[in-house]
Amino acid sequence: MKKTPLHEYHKNLGAKLVDFAGFEMPIQYHSIIDEHLFVRKSCGVFDVSHMGEFIVTGKKAAEFLNRITINDVTSLKIWQAQYSAMCNEDGGIIDDILIYRYPDHYMLVVNCSNIEKNFDWIVAHKPNDIFIANLSEKIGLIAVQGPKSLKILDKLVDIDLNEMKYYHFSIAKIKGSPATISRTGYTGELGYEIYADNNSIIQIWNEIFKYPNDEILPAGLGCRDTLRLEMKYVLYGNDIDHKTNPIEAGLSWITKFNKESFIGRESLEKYKNAQQRKLVCIEMIDKGIPRRGYEIFCDDEKVGSVTSGSQSPSLQKGIGLAYLNINKANIESELDILVRNKKLKCRVVKPPFYKNGSVLD
Repeated sequence: MKKTPLHEYHKNLGAKLVDFAGFEMPIQYHSIIDEHLFVRKSCGVFDVSHMGEFIVTGKKAAEFLNRITINDVTSLKIWQAQYSAMCNEDGGIIDDILIYRYPDHYMLVVNCSNIEKNFDWIVAHKPNDIFIANLSEKIGLIAVQGPKSLKILDKLVDIDLNEMKYYHFSIAKIKGSPATISRTGYTGELGYEIYADNNSIIQIWNEIFKYPNDEILPAGLGCRDTLRLEMKYVLYGNDIDHKTNPIEAGLSWITKFNKESFIGRESLEKYKNAQQRKLVCIEMIDKGIPRRGYEIFCDDEKVGSVTSGSQSPSLQKGIGLAYLNINKANIESELDILVRNKKLKCRVVKPPFYKNGSVLD
C-alpha cells in the first residue's frame, strides 16, 4: 500500500490504519465520535495527502478547463478556488474536484481513487498547447478544521487569515515552510487546507501540534466521513460516480448551462428537463442506522436506496443520503427503510442535517 509523508506520525500516535483507495490511512486515533465532536467544537487536523493534484498551464488553460468541467472556470479570479466536476458525454460524473486559479497556472485537486483515471481522461481531451503535470506524489495536504482553526493557524502563518474569504487561497509561509493555504474543507466548519511539498508538510504538521493539545487533536478519515455526511457533502464512489449525474445528485448549482459548450452538456440538459430521481437527506424516525445499499419503500413499492449512512454524532440519530424517485422526494415525506429484513420509519428532511456549523463564520 502507498503511504503519505505523515505515515510514521500516525503509527506513533497509535492510529488505526486501514486501506483507503490503496493508501494506508488513519481511520481514527481515539473514537470516531469523540473526534467528530471535537472538530465541531474546537479543531481537528486531518492528513489528506492521498488526494491528487494536477497543474494545468497554457495560454488557453481557462478555456480548456471550462470545456472539461461543468462549473464556469472563466468566473474565477486569481487566488480564488472553485468546486466543480468533470462529466462524460452521457452526463455521468467522472469526479468532483477543486480548481485553484494561480497567477500563471491552475491546480486541480481530485479524489485519490480517480487520480490515474482523471489524468488519462484529461490528457486524452487536451490540445497540444495545454500542459498538465501530475504532482500527486510530490504534494502533501493537511486539513485544519473547526471553529478554532483560525485562532490556531493565525499564529503560525505570515499572512492575515482574517482577510481570507471562503473559497479563496494564498501562498504563505508557515513558520518558514512554503505552502498554499486555502479556506476550504469537507466538514461544515471554519477550516483551512494546506498544500506543501512532502518535506514541508511534515514540518508544518509538527508546528501545528506545538499548539496546546486541549484545543487541537489529530482526526481520522472516520470522522471526516460523518462530518461531511451531516452537511450533505457528497462522496465519490458512494453518492456520485459515472452512473450518476449532477442534476440528480443535487449539484445543479455548479452546473452552468449559460457558458459555452462543455462535455456532457447535451445529456445534462435532457436530465434537467426529465429528472427521474433525486439525492435527498433522510433521518430515522425509528431507532436504526441507514447503511449504504439499504432499500427504501413507500408502502410495498421500492422507491430508492441509501448511498451513505451513519449514526450522527451531533444529532444522535440515524441519518443518510439516498436516491429517491422524484415523486417521493418531497421534504417531510415518511417512508420505510429495510434494515435487516425489518421495515423502519424514516423521513426526508431539508439539508444539511447539521445546521450550526462555523463554515461561513
